[in-house]
Amino acid sequence: MTDVQAWRGVAAEGTDDLSGQTTIRLRTRSRRLLRSLLRPHKKLFALAVTLLVVQNVAGLAAPYLIKVGIDQGLPPLLARHDARVITAVVLAIIAVSALEYATKRGFLMTSGRIGQALLFDLRRRVFSHFQRLSLAFHEKYTSGRVISRLTSDVDSIGELVDGGIDDLVIAGLNVVSIAAVLLVLDWRMALVVLAGFPVLLWLSSWFRRNSAREYRVNREKIALVIVHFVESLGGIRAVQAFRRERRNNEIFAVLNDDFRRSQVRAIRLVAVFGPGIQLIGNITIGAVLGYGAYRVLHGQTEVGVLAAFLLYLRRFFEPMQELSQFYNALQSATAALEKLSGVLEEEPSVADPAEPVPLPHARGELVFEAVRFGYLAGRPVLPDLDLRIPAGQTVAVVGSTGAGKTTAARLVARFYDPTEGEIRLDGVNLRDLSEADLRRAVVMVTQENFLFAGTVAENIAFGRPDATREEIVAAAEAIGAGTFIRSLPDGFDTDIRKRGGRLSAGQRQLIAFARAFLADPAVLILDEATSSLDIPSERLVQRALRTILADRTAIIIAHRLSTVEIADRVLVFESGEIAEDGSPATLTESGGRYATLHRQWAESLA
Repeated sequence: MTDVQAWRGVAAEGTDDLSGQTTIRLRTRSRRLLRSLLRPHKKLFALAVTLLVVQNVAGLAAPYLIKVGIDQGLPPLLARHDARVITAVVLAIIAVSALEYATKRGFLMTSGRIGQALLFDLRRRVFSHFQRLSLAFHEKYTSGRVISRLTSDVDSIGELVDGGIDDLVIAGLNVVSIAAVLLVLDWRMALVVLAGFPVLLWLSSWFRRNSAREYRVNREKIALVIVHFVESLGGIRAVQAFRRERRNNEIFAVLNDDFRRSQVRAIRLVAVFGPGIQLIGNITIGAVLGYGAYRVLHGQTEVGVLAAFLLYLRRFFEPMQELSQFYNALQSATAALEKLSGVLEEEPSVADPAEPVPLPHARGELVFEAVRFGYLAGRPVLPDLDLRIPAGQTVAVVGSTGAGKTTAARLVARFYDPTEGEIRLDGVNLRDLSEADLRRAVVMVTQENFLFAGTVAENIAFGRPDATREEIVAAAEAIGAGTFIRSLPDGFDTDIRKRGGRLSAGQRQLIAFARAFLADPAVLILDEATSSLDIPSERLVQRALRTILADRTAIIIAHRLSTVEIADRVLVFESGEIAEDGSPATLTESGGRYATLHRQWAESLA
């Protein structure tokens, strides 16, 4: 498989098939999302509808008043120079025009407020939902696609809300109301207009069907461009280190060209639909003019009726041409709404319990009972794990890569739930704990612990935003980070930039330790958390670890002998099972797997 095929496969993971049943499902969930977004703004929406109806009525009145002026105002004016009817018509036209202006202005302001409120709610809801979704979702859903949902897709809806939704709604109402007025004015001439409707409806149906499919593809193409862009820049160090720029440019060029081709296909559809509507409109107006003139000459209708009819027809087809201009924005927004609704209907695989069991003050006792778990069906990582860790015990977990060490730790942190069995904290199943109680009780520090743009103090206080400055400084001092932090340009107020780019790997890890110490959990998990430290930094951490681990349960996954030796107990994992269990000294003397690892560590330090 080529690089480009692999990247296209990323998009394929999120592409909806376009079968009829799937299309119905997509539209249903999109409507459900739209209704939920509009529900808080029902009063504003009702006001907008009222203003729109009044504006539409005022707009329809002008051509009819012109008819009255021609048929009833001109004869007395020409015969007796009586201008009363014409004057009344002119004043009425001015009045309805002023009313149309005022109501249109009010409608645009009200619909604008609704649109911006809708976008605000949508962004907030998407961001909040992405944070709620489980780790399993984020591991399969690339960061580029996440960004695409929150930026490109929301922007696509915003373009419709800001630039086209008002005209679309007004045009739709005009088409319906003018069709009714034409039938009332002269149903015979209205039949001439209706004769063009089958072609009009076929053209609209063809465009709607094809553009809907094309814009779904289009949303995936732009998402893939964003994915490649984000992933390439996110790994810029590796890109430059391995001279990957040229190949990345080639891949981006192909993906960008795929998006361009999709855009061109969408534009081609609009280029057929828009002029097609205009052609049908012009032919219809010509036919009505010819037939209407015939009826006027034979005394079957009045000149004013024909004039009003032609004015109404202009208003009838002009919005339909506008519909063609905005329909591409509508289809793009519809496809984006389908993608967003799909994400928002994703349920966390690790969900909060309906009735959580309170655990305000955890002691830290952990029990694995017949725990079975695998990332893929039929391939268990932990086939049947039974384990008890008393409160306050420090346990080192060792073993080869893929033995299940990190998986067991992730289950304790409840990034995943066991497929079978249960894990209990102080006798309470983790599934029954609220997220707030669990996160307060269990903290996990990993090798790649993330630091955010901001100050050192803000990063240490990440888990406890209400911590005082004194508590932040005390946490840093406790783990031995105070000296290097004070040596920074602004000390604790130093901006460490994105991902802690101003700090070394060891310094970033020390701040992560300080963050965990300040959070003060009952259970602390260190997943190879000292592997990034150099020897001097590791010595600082080793001196602080006994303080950090005191009076709390600790699970340490480590490859370094110095970290394992401070543990009360060592568990050796093999193929998801505990092969050895005992104190470091006991296992060293046993001659088993741990003794072999201990000897290898010692030889590596010699």
